[in-house]
Amino acid sequence: MTTLPPPRGLLIDAMGTLLEPAAPVAVTYARKAADVGVTVSPEHIGPAFDAAYRAAPPMAFPDRSVKSLDQQEKEWWLACVADTFQRAAQPLETTVLRKLTRQLFYHYASPEAWVVPEDVPRCLRRWHDTGLKLAVVSNFDSRLDSLLETLWLRHWFAAVLISSRCGVAKPNPRLFHLALERLGLLPHEAWHLGDTTADLQGARAAGIRCILVQRPKPFPSTTATGMMEG
Repeated sequence: MTTLPPPRGLLIDAMGTLLEPAAPVAVTYARKAADVGVTVSPEHIGPAFDAAYRAAPPMAFPDRSVKSLDQQEKEWWLACVADTFQRAAQPLETTVLRKLTRQLFYHYASPEAWVVPEDVPRCLRRWHDTGLKLAVVSNFDSRLDSLLETLWLRHWFAAVLISSRCGVAKPNPRLFHLALERLGLLPHEAWHLGDTTADLQGARAAGIRCILVQRPKPFPSTTATGMMEG
């Protein structure tokens, strides 16, 4: 059996891997909806959000000649929230939709909306101290920058690649190639940690080994051992 060489770098997904919502998304959406006078149950909004998120176009904006990145990100979420409530048989009037989306957007920009699984700081320190080059590769928006800073994670990473800003999203392998370029690594020299099929498909298409993380379980111990010992 061939032994894989240890990686020189790790590309790590953000949401669902480094960070998790402090409360279920469905609960937060239902609570914020109630704040603007809309009654919907988490049981209805949860599947609706999942379907709307899957159906949405990639969160990637290569053309910023007309609209700013911030504007495009907020419009993306406006459309996603609108589709979510439409699928939950609770279509929103435009003024209510905009107010709710604004509240949700700024809620998830706050560190209080997120938790860092307890194994994350320990693993990042270990990997960093052994000389591994680390980068975040995320299908998210520019709110991630301040979240990583506020949650004391940013200093571990040599680069943060966010799909909205890079103009390309997973599973497109280009996002992984951009991360490799930033780290100065070749595909066989890096591993990717993520929690979705987009992580798996994108990494494989880029020629990178991918290890799926299944939260709330910690990073697989065999993964950490393999990274340290090869």
